[in-house]
Amino acid sequence: MSKVTLEGHIIVPVQDLKPVLEALPEHIALTHAEPGCITFHVQQSSKKPHRFDVYEEFIDKQAFEYHQRRVKESHWGAITSNVIRHYQVSEESE
Repeated sequence: MSKVTLEGHIIVPVQDLKPVLEALPEHIALTHAEPGCITFHVQQSSKKPHRFDVYEEFIDKQAFEYHQRRVKESHWGAITSNVIRHYQVSEESE
């Protein structure tokens, strides 16, 4: 089994900042409830309010791919369609 980690950040356009902030708590709660989620953090930058640092760990590739599919079909996926994503995904064998 290989743990999957995603690290990086997103840049939220000005017009999308309020809806993203409103939807973020539910997105975090739904992700934490997913099978295979080890940790999931999204933190708004105090210096650059349109930047959110992201860190995710899932138990394996299957859990990570489930998360990706769920997000694309969710309210979060819709309101973040204009977000610029800067991610690095890695797999670590245990």
